Amino acid sequence: MKKNARLNLTFSLILFLLASCAPKTVTADPATLINQAVIATLAAMPTTAPASPPTPYPSPTPFSLAGLYCEYQFCIGHPTGMDFYDHHASLDQLNPSNYNNGFLVAYQLPDLLINFIWLQSPDTADPKFLLDTMLDDQLDTMTGSMDIKLVRGMNVIYTPIATSVSPILPFGGVGAWTCGDRVFAWKAYTPLAETASPLFEEALARFTCGQN
Repeated sequence: MKKNARLNLTFSLILFLLASCAPKTVTADPATLINQAVIATLAAMPTTAPASPPTPYPSPTPFSLAGLYCEYQFCIGHPTGMDFYDHHASLDQLNPSNYNNGFLVAYQLPDLLINFIWLQSPDTADPKFLLDTMLDDQLDTMTGSMDIKLVRGMNVIYTPIATSVSPILPFGGVGAWTCGDRVFAWKAYTPLAETASPLFEEALARFTCGQN
């Protein structure tokens, strides 16, 4: 029995020594792991952040409504201090101008009278027929050659005139042009021969419609 007891003791000592020599499992601190992960992430990031692309912001475009008439899907310039009114509506409130046809008048007596008309006329490239309509055979006479040009894709014609409409407005000019499916015509009576052409150029420069 003594011999067996000594053997059991010896065996227990060997197991104890083996257990004490075995590698120990280390449980890492979660906080340490998180800290190490943060450090590794920061180390992998570039030292300088890439420049972000500039953000485009729309810049305001100066735009004045002074001297501009906009209605019936077009806009046209006119001298400041005077406004167009709907001549059709003044004759009959129930039948004003519309997209298909219209008649506007603006005046600043005794210095200026402007008529402006339009007519829907699809596939019409030559606006001369409406210029002829605008001219009054009994009052207006063309006094120069007809100027024909292309302005922003629009066929434009213009001619100076003399008129007997009024002794204080003996001169003027008449022009016509196409835009989209409509033809437009403009006429001014002026006290001086050289006044009408700049007025027409100014009106046309500010003209827009759905097609130009």
